[in-house]
Amino acid sequence: MPNNLLTQSGLTLLLTESNLIRVAFFLLAWLVSWLPLAIPLVKILKWRIQEPLTNEQKLPLIVSLYLIAPGIVWGAIKITESSWLNCGIKLAPEFILWFFLGLLLGILGLALLISLEKSLNWLEWQPQNLKNLSKITLPILSISIGIALVEELVFRGWILWDLQQDYSYWLAAAIASLIFALLHLLWEREKTIPQLPGLWLMGMVLAQARLTANDTIALAWGLHASWIWVLTSVSSAELIRYPEKLPAPWLIGFFREPLAGLVGISLLLGTGILCYLI
Repeated sequence: MPNNLLTQSGLTLLLTESNLIRVAFFLLAWLVSWLPLAIPLVKILKWRIQEPLTNEQKLPLIVSLYLIAPGIVWGAIKITESSWLNCGIKLAPEFILWFFLGLLLGILGLALLISLEKSLNWLEWQPQNLKNLSKITLPILSISIGIALVEELVFRGWILWDLQQDYSYWLAAAIASLIFALLHLLWEREKTIPQLPGLWLMGMVLAQARLTANDTIALAWGLHASWIWVLTSVSSAELIRYPEKLPAPWLIGFFREPLAGLVGISLLLGTGILCYLI
């Protein structure tokens, strides 16, 4: 009994006194809660940890992980005596308006980026594949909205708010963005490493979006969802093709990933400035 009391007291101390440790406990609880779903899925999908994930393997794992996230956030809210409002969720018409504004800004930004790269002959448009969009665009949109909501709820929602109890807003945002970037290594390492600075900057831009949207995650949610939706749709429908001769990888993106190149970074910076000015 004394040992149990000591353990409980120690856990209570960690959960109430150190916000950074509390965030670590939150992420650990999320991972442990996911394992009963992940282990059977890994066997069914025949994925070996040392091998990169295919899209067919990655999607079920992500969906299973993200389905349990709201429950973990709810538990964290109960423990910390917080609220959904502190996590950036506000049931009001303006929340929906901010979301759709983010969706629109994200789509326009990526359209501008693709148009710029096409004008510079850095990619070739494949209009004959537009017919492929009809079957995939709505399912991808639904998945993108769900993934973006969970990631914003976790990283620009609860984690960012919790870290603010110990740190300034932007230091908390920097730590939350670092965690956000590093956790992407869970799914892919080789292609993710060059994207880490871009992923961190993306987190910071979305943190600015939270400030812009009256301390809610609505604008960040819309931006994030649009980026996933457009990039995944374009790739899945094979709407663009990269020529053999390309500019330096640091410019267009290592492994042709926008977040791993100067052009994609510039889009993020522009989006961040726009969010600041709104």
